[in-house]
Order: sequence, then C-alpha cells, then structure tokens
Amino acid sequence: MTVKALVGDNLSCRRGFKLLFEGLAVSAAAGRALVVVGPNGAGKSSLLRILAGLLAPTAGTVRLDGGGESVGEHLHYLGHEDAVKGALTVAANLAFWRTVLGGGGLEVEEALEEVGLGGLGRLRAQVLSAGQKRRLAIARLLVAKRPVWVLDEPTTALDVKAQARFAAFGRAHLAAGGLLIAATHAPLDLGETDELRLGGRP
Repeated sequence: MTVKALVGDNLSCRRGFKLLFEGLAVSAAAGRALVVVGPNGAGKSSLLRILAGLLAPTAGTVRLDGGGESVGEHLHYLGHEDAVKGALTVAANLAFWRTVLGGGGLEVEEALEEVGLGGLGRLRAQVLSAGQKRRLAIARLLVAKRPVWVLDEPTTALDVKAQARFAAFGRAHLAAGGLLIAATHAPLDLGETDELRLGGRP
C-alpha cells in the first residue's frame, strides 16, 4: 500500500484530570511535512504517541489513507528516549533495529556513515555522547524503509551540523513520497511544511 495520508478524526486526549485537547482534526499528506508546535504541556508528545498507535485517544480515530489499515507496521517513531542499549556496540544496536523494523534501507555501516558515526561501530554505545546517541537513533530511520516518520523533538542534543544533516534526511524522505510529522521547538528546514498549533500561542 502506498501511504498517501495519516488522518486523525475528532481526537481528544485527557491525562489524569487535565484535558490536553479535544475535537482535534489532523491530516498529514505524503510529500509534505506537518510540524506540531505549542507550549510545554500542550499535548504535542501525547498527540504524536496517539498518531503512532502508542497511546489510545480519549476519543477519536487514526487511520492511514482513509482506510483501516494498521499504522504501526508503516511507521518509524522517534521519541524523547533514544532506545540505545549501552552494553551493545553501536553497530549491534543498529543491526537489532534493522532486523526488528524489517530492513530494506541502508546497510548498518552505510547508515552510520550517513549520520556521522562512521568508524564507531565497534564501540559500546554507553560511551557515546548525548548527541551521538541521538544520531544513532536517527540512523534507525535509514536502515528500515517505512513511509511514515513520527518524530518528537528529533534534533534534541544535535549540533548545528547534525541538525542540517537530519533536515536533509527529512527532505529526501519527503521527496521520495514519504510522510513526516514532527513536534519541535527548533526550526526544521524541511521544505514545504504545514503547521498544527496546540494550546494557543505560548
């Protein structure tokens, strides 16, 4: 199936006693980025987890391309945690995710080169800096082909050069017909972009 859109209808989310949002309509089209913005606590991370199928909405539904097909098998989710196992080598971490996510993308060493970790594959991941761990997490997007990217603050801990490199990956993904949704406080140079604001203006 070619994914043309990820759609959320009438979405509501309540965490404890707090209503984060309700009646929210979300539509993200392939080939165009959707950036979710808003103040801390507005529900950006919760919305992304709902769209990724990791959190059930209080109300509403999420679907792909107007159908009922499962979102999860088509999706990369990158959250606040880098999901790096410190006891494994850098290469072993990435090989694990390549297998779990179905492969079809770059080979492990190629992906490490692309994110600026070339030559570090034999190191234990526990010795990596925060920025290097984030780059390793981003490399997951490259080793397994999945059309939908849902990214929560993807450039956290990245320096300016690494942020630019990430933006290039995002633009290439969109140019190939991929779909990208990101929550961020930092500007992302992703080309044609739609914006969804939660919680009013900060």
